[in-house]
Amino acid sequence: MTGVGTPWDPELTGVLVLPSGRRVRGRGLREPAAAPRPDLGLYLLPRPPAGIGWETRWVRWRDFGLPTDPAGLSAALRELWERAPAERVEVACRGGSGRTGTALACLAVIDGVPPGEAVAFVREHYRRRAVETPGQRAFVERFTP
Repeated sequence: MTGVGTPWDPELTGVLVLPSGRRVRGRGLREPAAAPRPDLGLYLLPRPPAGIGWETRWVRWRDFGLPTDPAGLSAALRELWERAPAERVEVACRGGSGRTGTALACLAVIDGVPPGEAVAFVREHYRRRAVETPGQRAFVERFTP
């Protein structure tokens, strides 16, 4: 893996710096993947992504909905969290706000942010419109790592 040992530059667009200092890039797949490329990507889509040139994980998740496999999401997020200190990891959906914001908020919970504060944390440090639906907010508030 090319980027091992090289986490994201915190100044890059979409990079969320968690309280522990771990860095994760969130983005929408409609946006081109800016260089450098990630080492691992978690993609939150109805179908597996095609044509990705790096290691991926996929969780089935429809737009404006919730993941069909919450345990699978939790495992994938834990892997991203564990790899983030030494690698470039990203989370993405089509638009980069609802599903991606929800997953980033759950990642913040894994990192120690209280579930009731995780959505506000992601909105302040990633995108102000992240986590789009009441169901997504409730999912984060119930999330346990």
